Formats: sequence, C-alpha cells, structure tokens
Amino acid sequence: MTHSPTRRTILLTTGAATLTVGCGEYGNENSDSGSSSVEAGTELAKTSEIPVGGGKIFKDEKVVVTQPKEGEFKAFSDICTHQGCQVTSVSDGTINCPCHGSKFHIADGSVANPPANKPLPEKQIKVSGDSIQLA
Repeated sequence: MTHSPTRRTILLTTGAATLTVGCGEYGNENSDSGSSSVEAGTELAKTSEIPVGGGKIFKDEKVVVTQPKEGEFKAFSDICTHQGCQVTSVSDGTINCPCHGSKFHIADGSVANPPANKPLPEKQIKVSGDSIQLA
C-alpha cells in the first residue's frame, strides 16, 4: 500500500524550499565574503580600463578595482558587508550595492552610506606597466 502526499504536505514542502532559496540569495554576513578561486597573477584589466574617480567590477573574480586618483589603484571584495549581495556599480566616488543601498568609498572601501557598517575587505593587486593583476 502506497501513500500519496497530501496537498498540505506538498504546499508545506514547496513553501519551505522557496523560503530557503530566497533567504540564501543574500548570503551570510559572517561568511568568508572575500574568498575567490582566481589565482594570483591573473590579469584583471589594463590600467586604461579603470576610470579615474571610478572603478570596474570583475564579477567572476569577485573583485572591484578602483582608481581614486590618477595612477593609484585599489582593489576590494565585491561582496557587500551588510548581507552578502554582490555590488553592481561604481559611480560618483562610491561602490554601490543594489540590495539595501549600501555605498563604499572607492579610496579605502569604508562605508559611505549604511546599512553596511563594515568596510569592503581590501584585495591585493599588482600593477605592472599597464597591467593590473591579482597579487
């Protein structure tokens, strides 16, 4: 004798699965948000690709490279310290998270606009000639 699942069981299971997926989207602020599987020495960009006063996001590498001043390059994790969303833009001197409006200064990764209360973790890069590489 086999038992078929009831409508209630199906709804509860589907709802729990949906809730789990929805909550997992933003990550965990205690997780290792700075981890990346990209190897040191990997070229991210040419220096000419990073605008002065702005930056560029490398989504696959989970890195944001900025150029706060002419010839000064910085790199940070692209994972927001608020709830683990991936930042999506760099504009007006800030790195911007779309999830809850957090913004970070391009010069040092510090919080420019909450709700994040921790800076973006810095990443090590090496500028060699016109090449920007992960260090």
